[in-house]
This record gives sequence, structure tokens and C-alpha cells, in this order.
Amino acid sequence: MKSERMMRVFDRDAAGRRLKLLTGIDEFTREGLAIRVGRSFKATPVKEVLCEVGQKRGYRQFLRSDNGSEFIARMIKEFLVENQIQAAYNEPGSRWQNGKGESFNGKFRDECLRMEIFGNWRQAKVIAEQWRKFYNTQRPHSSLGYQTPNEFRHDWEKQRRLLNSETKKKLAIPMAQGLGA
Repeated sequence: MKSERMMRVFDRDAAGRRLKLLTGIDEFTREGLAIRVGRSFKATPVKEVLCEVGQKRGYRQFLRSDNGSEFIARMIKEFLVENQIQAAYNEPGSRWQNGKGESFNGKFRDECLRMEIFGNWRQAKVIAEQWRKFYNTQRPHSSLGYQTPNEFRHDWEKQRRLLNSETKKKLAIPMAQGLGA
């Protein structure tokens, strides 16, 4: 089951101006799928991120998020229906429903946001994207058997291909025997 979680993280730049960061993760592989930085987010940028991730990796079966206005907007609801994505909203104040998302955002905050002083949102955008790539390709995770999210995904996809080919072989033998081969 492909499931994506979209969340918001807040920070400030060096001048004290608000930064809003939209993060997206794959709940199975723990990959950081997107981090977008801005002063605020409405439904349109959220939809753009969902489209971008969907075009690169395929559309998810579920989108989990909180009940923020950018996630429950009519435009997003229509997008989800058009792409056969089911919405799963967290109950307000239920951090336990968002363990994987909270973990990702906590690591992002500890390893990136707290380590940097951003001059502006553009600089935050570049640094956040660098961290996302590091997180996916170089940072091992205990929950993934100390693999990076990318290694875990590649191994899982390889196992699926092997399983599919083994299943096809097993099905082909009885079919061939039934044909008198």
C-alpha cells in the first residue's frame, strides 16, 4: 500500500520572518519525497507538490495529513478524487497518529533547521533540499535495518521483482503440464 504523509514545519529566518516548510514522506520506505519552503502555503502549492511526487513515483493510495486548511481545501479534495487517492486526516492533537511524520520532522528540525540560520526562504529551500537528499541516500535508519530509505526501497523493489518472477515460473509449470508439454 502506497501511503504519503504531508505535514507542516515552522521556522524563522535570520530577520525573524516566518518560514513554513511543507514536508512529504513515504510512510513505508521513510523516504523524504518533498520539502517545500515558503512564507505560507495555500492549496495550489500543495497540489503542485502532490502532482510532482505523483509523476515521479506514482500516485499514492492514501494521503495522510492534518486538518490544515491547505489540506482540506476543495481543490485538494478534487485532486484526490481525480487520482483515486483516499484522504486520511489526523485527529487534532493526536501525535500518536502521526509517528512516522513526527519522526521525520523531528530529524529534519534537529539535523537541519536547528543547525542553520537562514538568510531568507530561498536559502532555506536550497539547504532543506540538500538535507532531504542526504536523508534519503546517506543517513541509515534503525527502523529500516540500518539502510538508507533509498537502499531500503531498492531492496524491496528487487525482492518484489524476484517474487513476481518466481510466481510466474510456478504458474507456468502447471499450465505447461496441462497442455501436455
